[in-house]
Amino acid sequence: MRDLQPITRRGFMAATGAAATASAVFPHPAIGDVRGANERINFVIIGPGGRAQAHIGHLLKIKEAGGNVDIVGVADVWDGNEQVGRGLYPSAKKCGLDLEDKNAVTKDYRRLLDRKDVHAVCIGTPDHWHARQSIDASDAGKDVYCEKPMTHTIDEARRVAETMRRNKTVMVVGVQSMADPRWRMANELIVNGKIGHVMQAQTSYYRNSDMGQWRYYPLTEDMNPSTIDWRMFLGTDFGLAPDMPFDRARYAQWRCYWEFGGGMYTDLFVHQLTHLIQAIGVRFPRRVVGAGGLYLEYDGRDCPDVATVVADYDEGLQVIVTATMCNDTSIQELIRGHTGTIIFEKSGFRVVPQKVDGKPAPPGMNLSEGGEYIDAKPPKGGDADTRALWEHFIECIRSRNTETLCTADLGYAAITTVNLGVDSYRYGKAYYFDKATHTISEADSAWAAKWEERSKLRGTPNQVIGWKAGLEGSTLTPRDYQKLEGPWIDGVDPAKKA
Repeated sequence: MRDLQPITRRGFMAATGAAATASAVFPHPAIGDVRGANERINFVIIGPGGRAQAHIGHLLKIKEAGGNVDIVGVADVWDGNEQVGRGLYPSAKKCGLDLEDKNAVTKDYRRLLDRKDVHAVCIGTPDHWHARQSIDASDAGKDVYCEKPMTHTIDEARRVAETMRRNKTVMVVGVQSMADPRWRMANELIVNGKIGHVMQAQTSYYRNSDMGQWRYYPLTEDMNPSTIDWRMFLGTDFGLAPDMPFDRARYAQWRCYWEFGGGMYTDLFVHQLTHLIQAIGVRFPRRVVGAGGLYLEYDGRDCPDVATVVADYDEGLQVIVTATMCNDTSIQELIRGHTGTIIFEKSGFRVVPQKVDGKPAPPGMNLSEGGEYIDAKPPKGGDADTRALWEHFIECIRSRNTETLCTADLGYAAITTVNLGVDSYRYGKAYYFDKATHTISEADSAWAAKWEERSKLRGTPNQVIGWKAGLEGSTLTPRDYQKLEGPWIDGVDPAKKA
């Protein structure tokens, strides 16, 4: 089982608070205090696979537009294929690099980190390499753009977050939806009590495929042991994955296998969960359970094609993340409060008031309609959110603002939730996460008992529930007849006691 060892380091981050909104400017060991607008920022690309090709494209366009950035190095374990358009040499050629320069075009990313003229890295390698490369880059004085998920395991995520804080590294986790302002706009409404106490939220990621998810990454004959540094890909010498025979599918379609990724949980759930917890204003869950299975895609993969994670939070909230790779009909992405619902739509969200009354609800589906629509005005155009996230990252590098739109702390919270869901699915158990000690344990009856005990307090003010200090845990208005409740002790009606 992964990541169930005690993590004893305490208190290095505020576990449940939303990311600070104020900018923080820090010195940096390699770059200096602030990189001015006229100073060039040199990037290197580590792992120029499918997603990193988009990042290369955005950086080149920013350079062409006078953004004073450049790509000065590329590292990948595969020589590459011109037709596929990925790998070491095709990517280096795209970036205008000298293919014979081994300090710029290499299969060992550490060569690039040794260069004093490199200021920042873009990491697009398989998940199991993210933590090692992010930490190595930060320790070398480089700022970090790392594709989601931030890491492969929870303990790795903790160590990355700690490293970024210690080194004052500017880091962005590549959840491009975080460039959309709607999540922070929704959070402002929630913090101001516009929808009352938030007790549930849901999000989903649905797709359908006739070849199996991630099998659309092509396998080519020139993917072989003579063109791929297989041992470096595995990371066996670094303790990242077990040694195993070369396999093209495990190289090119690694998201299907637990050694390297987490299927839907880490590839897709992280996207949705990250922006949803930002909107709500929570971070680490207390209790997580995962369910699902491989119900259709019987093609040798490990990861399920149907999955759901349910996370419960100490703040009195449940978050549901669900998906299938075999049907593309999704559920509404929304946040449910006692007095209102925030329903996310294409470019904004609706705030739909709740009708709170004492009548029993009819059976069937109750679809929220109407309400106030708020246009968040997200970035427009194809992959515009990724471009916006890159421009934000570059601006943060120049100003030394470590409170980016998607920090390592936020990445840690997201990977904790989805990875506990993975372990719950794989090992058939529910798990607790202690945000004070950063430890994991198997769940028991204590969660339900805690809420039952709180119910017996009968609505006394509670500083934990709700989003502002002093907000009562319960705003229910009991009817007069509730005075008739209570146990009859020695046959005496409690309602007739003096």
